This record gives sequence, structure tokens and C-alpha cells, in this order.
Amino acid sequence: ISFSGVDSSLSSLKNCQSYINTGMEIATRVALDLVESFNDAEDVNTMEKVVLEFAAMDRELNHYMRATEETVNQIKREKPETIPDLKNMVKEKFTALESMNSDSDLQRNEKYVYFKDQLKEMRKQCCKGMCPDNDEAIEQIDEDIAVTQSQMNFICPITQMEMKRPVRNKVCGHVYEEEVILKFIRSREQQKKKLRCPKIGCSHSDVKESDLMPDEALKRAIDSQKKQ
Repeated sequence: ISFSGVDSSLSSLKNCQSYINTGMEIATRVALDLVESFNDAEDVNTMEKVVLEFAAMDRELNHYMRATEETVNQIKREKPETIPDLKNMVKEKFTALESMNSDSDLQRNEKYVYFKDQLKEMRKQCCKGMCPDNDEAIEQIDEDIAVTQSQMNFICPITQMEMKRPVRNKVCGHVYEEEVILKFIRSREQQKKKLRCPKIGCSHSDVKESDLMPDEALKRAIDSQKKQ
């Protein structure tokens, strides 16, 4: 039995996943724009619902691809004499996977978690700008030290310069200049070695490109400070 047609279809579905990811990234940027311009919270909530809808689409697509791959592997393993009903087999496996769906699945979606984290950071930045006399500010003993610490968060641990395109490591939480950390990762990969997080004191010993996420909220904070 040839599965070339199935393989081609799976490849197309994976392309669809990239479109879903792009949609979630756009919704995140729109939500950050809304927070930054102090728009109604209802508009931000609408963007959150959009991201969750994309997450549901992503889950459904993953289940369908998994059901298809498991069916193909089963047939290859069992080598039946007659051609089985592929469509029905995939449908049964897909239905079984979908029956285990829960809202918590969507809450754990990587892009949704990123969306929530970025909103939280952007709200912090906006609050600092609008509420200099809030409780958090009052608790700061030395305002100059606080400003210095804030500026330090803008500094790449590798270049020791202010970042232009910060990316956050979702494993250890540290942030680096995108271009520089990617060069480091690829250089170590060519040497067949792992890259330790460049942040002093961090124990994470295997920084991967797939673990890096653009930190849009931090980038906006850096850009905002430059305008002041």
C-alpha cells in the first residue's frame, strides 16, 4: 500500500498549523496595542477569545494528524491482505482523541500561555507609567536604584548592550538579543555541543532555538523608554 497521498496531505496540514500560529501572533500583537493605548478591557478579552479559538483549531488539527499517522503506522505494522477502510479508521481514532478534550488543554497551549504572559508584562509597564505613586512604587526605598534595575532588564547578558529584538527562553525565563543568541546556538550545534544559558548564575544547560519566544512586551518597554 502506498501512502504518498497521505504524506502529502499531512504536509499540507502542517502548513495550516503555521497559519494558525501566525494568527495567534497577530492577535497577541493587537491585544498588546489595545493595552498600550488603554482601550476597553472588553476589546482585550475579545482578542483572548480569538487566541483560544485558534488554540482549539490547533488542537483539532493535531488530533487529526495524530490519528492519521497512527492509522498509517498500524497498517504498515500489521500488513493486512485487503485494503482497510482508512477513512473510518482515522475517524475512530480522531473521535477517541477529541472525546478527551478539556478547557485546560487550551489553557496550556504554548501560544496562549505566551499571550497571557505578554499581556501581564505589558500591563505592568503601563501601570508603571500611569501610577508612579502606587503601593509598589511607595515600597521602593530608592527610586534611582529601581530605575537602574529596570534598565538592567533591557540589557542583553551576552552583548551587555540594550536589546533591540529581545527573545525570552521559555525554559529558564531569561532574555537575550535574538540575533546574538541564535548565532551562539547555531555555532554550538555545528560543534555538536549544547549551549548553556549565558545569564550568570543560570543552571539551564541546553538552550534551544525552539525554546525562544519574541518578548514583544519588553521590546515595547525598551522602545517607550527611548522616546522619553
